[in-house]
Amino acid sequence: MATINFIYRSTKEKAPLNLRLLFRYNGKDYIFGGKIRTVVSKNYWENDHQKQRIKNIDTKNKQKEIQDELSQMETYILDSFESTSPSEIDKIWLNTTIKNYYNPIVEKPSIPNDLICYIDYYLDYRKNEITEANRKKVKVAKNKMIRLQNELGKTILISEINEDFKKVYVDFSNANLYSQNTQHREFVLIKTICFHARHLGLNTHHQLEGITLKREEGSHIYLTPEELEKIKNTELEHDYLKNARDWLLISCYTGQRVSDFMRFEPEMIRIEDGKHLLEFRQKKTKKEMSIPVIKEVREILRNLKGNFPRSISDQRYNDYIKKVCELAGLKDEVQGKRRVSIAPKGVKPTKNDYRDVLDTFEKWELVSSHIGRRSFATNYYGKVPTTYLINITGHGSEKMFLNYIKKSNKDLALDAYNYFE
Repeated sequence: MATINFIYRSTKEKAPLNLRLLFRYNGKDYIFGGKIRTVVSKNYWENDHQKQRIKNIDTKNKQKEIQDELSQMETYILDSFESTSPSEIDKIWLNTTIKNYYNPIVEKPSIPNDLICYIDYYLDYRKNEITEANRKKVKVAKNKMIRLQNELGKTILISEINEDFKKVYVDFSNANLYSQNTQHREFVLIKTICFHARHLGLNTHHQLEGITLKREEGSHIYLTPEELEKIKNTELEHDYLKNARDWLLISCYTGQRVSDFMRFEPEMIRIEDGKHLLEFRQKKTKKEMSIPVIKEVREILRNLKGNFPRSISDQRYNDYIKKVCELAGLKDEVQGKRRVSIAPKGVKPTKNDYRDVLDTFEKWELVSSHIGRRSFATNYYGKVPTTYLINITGHGSEKMFLNYIKKSNKDLALDAYNYFE
């Protein structure tokens, strides 16, 4: 049977208490001591700690606090003593146990080996480095995997992500009318999560590296210089459409994402040697940007007395610029993808009932916030050195930038013709 005593050994007026562990083993008495973190005054320890009736409320509260703390430590030390062989107990053991009381060893949670639970683990593991936009993409993929798992009637394991899983995933995606590029994007994400699991020691299938899904060529549209002039010169009745039109033109002349240009402020513009530069940090990539404010943008700002247009939500911006382009007469029929509901007629669609459908539409119907970035890359490609364009758009590589060039081979050939004349 072990006992614990607490004593005040210091000559100072205030000091940490000492703890003594006393026990008998094999007919021999043992005493080991160690210092704890509880600090009290000599006067309190000698006069108040054991006092039965204390009138001063502050002293009474302090007594309860210290007694509770010492009681918890005593219980912890004695519980540890009971689970340890007395032959292993010495001064080092006691001081280690005291240290563990103040710094308890937290067992790491076990790493889940099924895909859906691991996705939650992955999001928590990377919570300080993953962007909110990417977090949403991961959650969308997770919800789709939940629906697939329910349909299969069995748990999807990390170790089962192989060619057989790919076939099941593609069949499920096709049956639910998900586009090829959506399948490609989410399958790449699933593989990335599996590689992360492998890095942490989980088993993955030997086919993981080799399984791929093809990405189909996008059918995105862009606005030509002639169409931009039509948009610029269109008479608009409502102020909110004029505001959206100004943002659309600015996006086509700066090549930035809506998450960036919608945050532009006059204070971001710096003039150096008579040249106007717009300086900001890209939200998605965190890159520090310095881009030219070309004359078309400066003209818009002059009309707005040096200010940028009013900031609006992404959804309203998308709705308004479609209307602007419709009023500007952009009604040529072109092939492209548009998000439509696949819910049965008469049934209110849920957020899972929308798909990007490839079909022929009037051009204004396909206009969205990203058209400015594509239009900038396409319109200035071949006219401005590609290195400069990439620096302005902030793309990570020339290959990524070239994905934004939406001119046909015929248009590119006609542009190239000028270089040989």
